[in-house]
Amino acid sequence: MPRDVEPRLLRGFVAVAEELHFTRAAARLYVAQQALSRDVRRLERTLGTTLLVRTTRAVELTPDGERLLPPARRVLAAHEALAAAFTAPRALLVDLNTDGPCTPRTVLERARELAPDSELMARFESGLTHAAAEIAAGRLDVSFGYADGLDPALRAGLAVMPVRYEPLAVLLPEGHALAPLESVPLDALAGETVYAGDGNPRTAEWTGLARELFAGRGIEVAPPAPVAIGKEEFRRVMTKTRNPVLVTVDFLDMPASVKRPLTDPVPLSPLSMVWRKGFSHPGLDALRTAAADLAAERGWLDQPPGSRLPKGLTPRRGGG
Repeated sequence: MPRDVEPRLLRGFVAVAEELHFTRAAARLYVAQQALSRDVRRLERTLGTTLLVRTTRAVELTPDGERLLPPARRVLAAHEALAAAFTAPRALLVDLNTDGPCTPRTVLERARELAPDSELMARFESGLTHAAAEIAAGRLDVSFGYADGLDPALRAGLAVMPVRYEPLAVLLPEGHALAPLESVPLDALAGETVYAGDGNPRTAEWTGLARELFAGRGIEVAPPAPVAIGKEEFRRVMTKTRNPVLVTVDFLDMPASVKRPLTDPVPLSPLSMVWRKGFSHPGLDALRTAAADLAAERGWLDQPPGSRLPKGLTPRRGGG
């Protein structure tokens, strides 16, 4: 092999060889498809051989491509190990969605115990759709949320680990007819207009979950409205609109409202932890271990009787 082959060219080849699809490989590397194609052609010119056969429907490895793949993986692994050996891990930026008690914070706190020498910094991006885009751009490392509700192109670049099936609840304005109940049957919300972040580009996955949950039940999703930031703004908006709000059972208590779990069936929000494919960090290892341990200890991935997952989602454990 020529001595001047750039690791970037090998990285592009390996991605295409593993995905057998240029679009998916480009999304995985966060590069334009045209740039990836140029890099593969440049590698082929450098080596003086054809590595991939491209058709309108498929990508296949040639015999030389098959021969190159194992040593290319070893070269990239050695390159990453060399870089890691002389680079102290930076702080890991972990989005918890909200600054309050929540499942992601529980996972973060356990991870900090497991990796006291790593700096795990909390961030609060309020919505997985936005956080996933920040992860893709390299401005954030880890987030939590309903990953199955993400746009497939965005999700393609993420590693996903199921963490918990979170029961859903509803915030009701004080004095609401359903507020005296200890729990609220889902169908009791028929005729209500429930806020679920519609129009907020940060939380599109949450709005999609709400629409699926409410479909056919006579429950409307509240129209787009400015997002209330802070408890006092929340109090003012809740008092003014009196719209119930879809939340998880662990959502922090808010003023001018009462939180009630939803039942009959108990709707579940599948919470996952997500990060960039191929990303490594000791803090991420600690987060994954913490999430797996907590799920096992607390039965977070056991689907309770009488509960309901989003349509088309099958119960699953593990991650990666």
